[in-house]
Amino acid sequence: MLRRRREFSIFTLSFLDIMSCGFGAVVLLFMISKHATSQRVETATYDYATEVSQLHSEIAATQARISELRERVTARSGELVAASQAAQLARQALADENARDLPTLGGGAREIEALRAAVHKLDVEKRSLMAQPHDQSRYLRSVVGEGNREYLTGVQLGGKRILILLDTSTSMLAAEPSVAIRTSLMDDASKRRAPKWQQALKTVEWIAAHFPQQARFQIAGFDTQLHFALAGTEYQWLPVTDATRLDGAVEAIKQRLPGGGSSLERAFTAIAQMNPPPDNVYLITDGLPTQGLEAPSGANVDGPTRNRLFERAMQRLPRGIAVNTILLPLQGDPGAAWAYWQLARVTQGSFLSPADDWP
Repeated sequence: MLRRRREFSIFTLSFLDIMSCGFGAVVLLFMISKHATSQRVETATYDYATEVSQLHSEIAATQARISELRERVTARSGELVAASQAAQLARQALADENARDLPTLGGGAREIEALRAAVHKLDVEKRSLMAQPHDQSRYLRSVVGEGNREYLTGVQLGGKRILILLDTSTSMLAAEPSVAIRTSLMDDASKRRAPKWQQALKTVEWIAAHFPQQARFQIAGFDTQLHFALAGTEYQWLPVTDATRLDGAVEAIKQRLPGGGSSLERAFTAIAQMNPPPDNVYLITDGLPTQGLEAPSGANVDGPTRNRLFERAMQRLPRGIAVNTILLPLQGDPGAAWAYWQLARVTQGSFLSPADDWP
């Protein structure tokens, strides 16, 4: 019996599978290439034109102020020369009178005394003119720092109600956090001798020495709390002409020892409670705050948290108060300089990071 021969077909199930997979691969490649061509690369840009324009305006204002001061110095120099010439003429006139034979002894003596009085008056005016360019007569305290740094460029040395806020947290003992922690475990004498803390205290003394006589002042330190320098004067404005209280406040703040964290929010909250508020604040610190009105939940406070604490403190600061920040060095806090520079711009104050040997 002959078996029937099976027919051969090229369209088998395996062939159809291969063709389907190939067609699917082609469709997939087409879809991928189609999607890739539809994407656009967008690059974020930042317009620095406004900030550059602002910096140019500040530079122009500073240059105008420098020109004005130079003109004033030139005018004072001219007055000084005129006073010197007048004194020389008076001395020459006095010498001529002594050499001349006077008609009467009494009349000549009176003229000589008058000339001597005129010479004395001119000498007094000369000394006064020599002292005026440095404006030393306006201040009650005298402080001369190393390197002849008798002025502070850019800081507003004025105001009717002036407040000095000194950071008294542990980090004020040293620029390196590890060194600051080790110093905080030492005796009180070692803490007082810490170079960074001494620089902060000298800065307080320098600012206090340049208070205008017609102004009122207050000095306070802050860590996790606010501490007014003179007990019994909390939230009060003291006259600068009261030398006893001014010296007492400066000496009292020197007796404090750095320790604990720093709460800038608590310090700014205290400013809001002062009535009337200050119009010029000197903030002496070394970095962003480490806590707010409440203690932090953890032992360490990272950078973003410190930035948020700084922003919360800014919300507590009343409007219309110029804040001048003097930032001392602290490692591991790179955002502090930017934050306090922004604070100076917003409040129309100033920002300074002084040299190690200032003031």
